[in-house]
Amino acid sequence: MPRVPESGSDATTTDVPPGEPVESGDLSRVAADLAADAHVRASRWDQDGGLPDSVRKEVAASGLLAADLPERYGGAGLHPLALGEITARIGGECSALRGLLTVQGMVAAALLRWGTEAQRADWLPRLAGGELTAGFAATEQGAGSALGSVETRIEASGRSGHRELVVSGHKRWVTFGAVADVFLVLGKYEGRPAAVLVDAERAGVRREPVNGQLGMRGARIAHLSFDGVRVPRRQLVAPPGLGLSHVVGTALDHGRFTVAWGCVGMAEACVEDAATHAAVRRQGDIPLGDHQLVRSLLARAAVDAAGARELARRAAQARAAGPGHGVSETLMAKYAAAAAAAAGSRDAVQVLGSAGCAPDSRAARHFRDAKVMEIIEGAQEVSELHIAERLLRRFGDAARGTDRHVRPRLPGESP
Repeated sequence: MPRVPESGSDATTTDVPPGEPVESGDLSRVAADLAADAHVRASRWDQDGGLPDSVRKEVAASGLLAADLPERYGGAGLHPLALGEITARIGGECSALRGLLTVQGMVAAALLRWGTEAQRADWLPRLAGGELTAGFAATEQGAGSALGSVETRIEASGRSGHRELVVSGHKRWVTFGAVADVFLVLGKYEGRPAAVLVDAERAGVRREPVNGQLGMRGARIAHLSFDGVRVPRRQLVAPPGLGLSHVVGTALDHGRFTVAWGCVGMAEACVEDAATHAAVRRQGDIPLGDHQLVRSLLARAAVDAAGARELARRAAQARAAGPGHGVSETLMAKYAAAAAAAAGSRDAVQVLGSAGCAPDSRAARHFRDAKVMEIIEGAQEVSELHIAERLLRRFGDAARGTDRHVRPRLPGESP
C-alpha cells in the first residue's frame, strides 16, 4: 500500500503480514485454562451482568490480548489460524470473554495498519499487555449498519485546532464500554468520516451501563456520551476521509474474523451438549437419541458446525497473506458461523428440554448470544448483500472479458 499523507504526521499504512504459524502451545494452554474456568463461572457472570474486573486482569496478564500483533509491539505474532482456534475455545464457553479478545483485537488491528509510528509505539504495547482495555465506539441511535450516517462531531478546537480536537456525540452498545480505558470513536470531521482515540478519563465522557439485554450480558456494555471532549490532535487515526472505509473497516474485518471463530466454538459446544444429553437421557425404556427427529436435529447441527469451521479455517489461511487479504472469506465465515451458532443453539435447547431452559444452561446462554452474533459486525441480511455483490462483480467481469482472462473464482476462493 502507498504512503497515506497526513499533515504534520508520519501516518502510513502498515501492511505487516502475520507471522508464520508460531508455536502457540503456551497460549493454547492458557486459553484452555480460561475456558475451563469460564465453563464453571460464565453463567454467574451472565446472571450478574458483568465479567469481573479480576477476570479482565487475569486475561490481561495471560498474553491473549491482541496476540496477533507483531512481537515488537508486545504481541505474540500469532498466525490467524492459531488466533482462531484460541478464540473458538474461549467462545465455546463465554461470548463475553471472547468479546474482550475481539474488541481489543479490533482496535489494535486498526492502529497497526493505519496509525502513525508514534501511535503504534504508544498504544499497541499497552493494548497487548492489557494495561488498557479498549472500546469500539461506532454505533449510534440512527447509525447501525449504515455507519456513514454517524452524527458524532470531531472538530478543531479554535485557535488550538492544530493541537486539539473536540469530540461531541452519543454512542450505543459499546462492548466493555462500562470499563474501557480508551475508545476508538467514529465521527465526522468537516463532513468526512474520521476516527479518533478518546481516553475514558477525559472530562465530558459519560457512561450509561446497559443491563438485562438479550445477549452478551457479561460484556459490560454501555452507551456513551461525549460532551465537548478535548483530545490531542495526535490521537486522530489516519487522515479525515479514511475513518470509516479504512480505520473502522479494518477494525470490523478483524472483528468479523474473531466473531466467526467464536461462533464456531458456540456451535460445537451446542452439538456436544445436545448429543451428550440425547445419548444418556431415556424416555421410559427408549434412549432420547433413538428418536429419528432428534437424530435429524443433531446431524444438521453437526454439519453446520463443521461447515462453519471449514469456512473459518479458509478465512484464516487467506488472511495469512497479510492485511487486505481474506476479506471475502472472512465475511462468508462470519455469516455461516453465526447462522450455525443460532440454529445449533436453538436445536440444542430443544433437545435438552427443560434442562436447556435452566439458568445455568450453556446452550440457553449461547442461544441468546447467537442472535446478537447475527447482528453485530454486519447483520446477516447485510452480509448477504455484500457476498452477492462480490460474486456478481467477480463472475460478471469474467463473463464480460474484463477479468484479464482469469477464470472465474469459486465462492470463498482467494484471488
